Amino acid sequence: MPAEKRVKYILVTGGVISGVGKGIISSSLGVLLKNNGYKVTAIKIDPYLNIDAGTFSPYEHGEVFVLDDGGEVDLDLGNYERFLDIRLTRDNNITTGKMFKHVMEKERRGDYCGKTVQMIPHLTDAIVDWVERVAKIPVDGTNEQPDVCIIELGGTIGDIEGMTYLSAFERFQRPTLKNHLMNVHVSLILHPNATGEPKTKPMQNSVRHLRAAGLVPDLLICRSTEKLDPHLREKISRFGMMDLEQVVGVHDVSNIYKVPLLLQDQGVLEAIKHRLCLTEVCEDLKKDLKFNMTHWSHLSDLCDAFQQVVNIALVGKYVKIADAYASVNKALSHAAIHAKRKLKITYVDSELLENKPGFEEQSAAAWNMVKAADGIIVPGGFDIRGVEGMIKAAEYCRKNNVPYLGVCLGMQVAAVEFARNVLGIKGANSTEFNSELHEDQQIVIDMPEHNVEENGLGGTMRLGRRSTVFLTDDCILHRLYGAHTVEERHRHRYEVNPRVVPQMARKGFLFVGMGVDEQNTDIWNIKKRTDSSAELMQMADQAEIDLLHKIDDLCQRGGDGVTRPAVRMEMFEMKDHPYFVGAQFHPEYLSHPLTPSPPFFGLLLAATGQLTSYFSGSRSPALQVVAEEGSLLDGLQKSSSSTSGDLVGEMLDKLKINGNATPGTQRLASFH
Repeated sequence: MPAEKRVKYILVTGGVISGVGKGIISSSLGVLLKNNGYKVTAIKIDPYLNIDAGTFSPYEHGEVFVLDDGGEVDLDLGNYERFLDIRLTRDNNITTGKMFKHVMEKERRGDYCGKTVQMIPHLTDAIVDWVERVAKIPVDGTNEQPDVCIIELGGTIGDIEGMTYLSAFERFQRPTLKNHLMNVHVSLILHPNATGEPKTKPMQNSVRHLRAAGLVPDLLICRSTEKLDPHLREKISRFGMMDLEQVVGVHDVSNIYKVPLLLQDQGVLEAIKHRLCLTEVCEDLKKDLKFNMTHWSHLSDLCDAFQQVVNIALVGKYVKIADAYASVNKALSHAAIHAKRKLKITYVDSELLENKPGFEEQSAAAWNMVKAADGIIVPGGFDIRGVEGMIKAAEYCRKNNVPYLGVCLGMQVAAVEFARNVLGIKGANSTEFNSELHEDQQIVIDMPEHNVEENGLGGTMRLGRRSTVFLTDDCILHRLYGAHTVEERHRHRYEVNPRVVPQMARKGFLFVGMGVDEQNTDIWNIKKRTDSSAELMQMADQAEIDLLHKIDDLCQRGGDGVTRPAVRMEMFEMKDHPYFVGAQFHPEYLSHPLTPSPPFFGLLLAATGQLTSYFSGSRSPALQVVAEEGSLLDGLQKSSSSTSGDLVGEMLDKLKINGNATPGTQRLASFH
């Protein structure tokens, strides 16, 4: 029998400081490999004791990213999915808490046969076994095992939390496994203003710590603000006991999509293939690639190509740290590329919109930012702080015909505002913020899955990929999605109360998309729909029933095993408004540079006055805006590999959604 194909590993470690850019470097290494024909997967190791990222404050660790299976994971997994166009699972994120739990469960079952359970070898063995199992799982929509797994170790070399993981990977230094693991160390070159010259000593110390832990760096990625000078590169190679070719400079660039190109220009792909003894991909397979490094180069150029600015105000409660809204920021930037605009995001603290006494000057400045914006987005969040300011922002957009997108909490505050100021329900609110509300005031209510008293906060939300069905074709969101049923990722505990929805609909607040009630199964991607959900799907297909009657009927039906209807309010849009829409799910999680999230793309089109012209055509989103003014980037009109002479047009042709798309582009294709 032929020998089993083994996955090769690239371990990415970091030095000097956290946040040095390991996530982007890891993603960029994957881009080089995938766009040259290799199949790639990724694992992120977070050495903290939490089981997952679900209970983190955004100020503590940035955004919590959600996967198809409901895994609440580190935001770097979002980078992997967006860069590599893959779909990961919760097992692709390892935490120390998760590994301790795994080992302790084995110990309680007696799997260790009475042995004393120790960090080495039992925990280190469990780590390697976990990595080897997950690395074999296909993540690109095929059944083919990945060739390379990129493993990012969080934190910095020298942290006590990471020592166990370094010990686990030390076994790959054995001669028989030497060609199966490559170490890429990312470290920082400091530029103190006091000295006026770059300093490499912290980087040297991080390499020394790595060697002391038993690992030898095969590539040293030098992060710096400016391009790495040749003499400095030579100095680093001498003090780090490395060949000059092993020292790679990555300086600050105008957009993150240029990082893979920096690595490519310095021979990183060739270094990986040589170090891991990767089999060369045949030329025919390379020619069949739907997306290669030439296209990636055009994508990076497109990000800097536009001069006309669109200003989007992000009204939220975690605006002190941009990473708190990492996926929202990325989704806006993806949409801006396809809307041919240079994106400016203005962060507005929603608390300052509440006009509290003593903050008059700050409140006036915050409102000026809102009023200067071309469009407003209110993203997700938890707890009551800043909610009244979000409600005021929604009211401003509704009354002044300003494009508005509400995501999760942003949809809920729009519903509360409408109930207060249009339906006249005094004191209307969410039970999340006021548990003493009268029944008629409960516009947003807690969900059946939510049971904090019994289960705690972790993992009790409605999480992961769920189905949403449109009740009508005659709406903006349906035209943007181009599909009758869509699947998006969720992360919330509260929902709009179906009891008030018919009343809202008759005043123009139309829930055009409703979610089905899916029961959890042992296998996350096998969904079991309830009887009420099956009725929803059937009714949604009946074109002879108008929208208001569908809403009335569905919101009055009983659910299965709960005291409220099974349907979930997933998407709304305001009648007779240029663009006032909301989604209970998080569309930003599935946004991709080549397939922007439809609600975000609609916001950018509305904010730039292109929505009507887009709907007047019949092309896919990106191709329509291209058609309005021709090529997106005249400077890229070359004839080297395109019969039309427009390489940008060739690249954008790949934005067409079809049945053969890779996982990142299958959000729409799967439901045509």
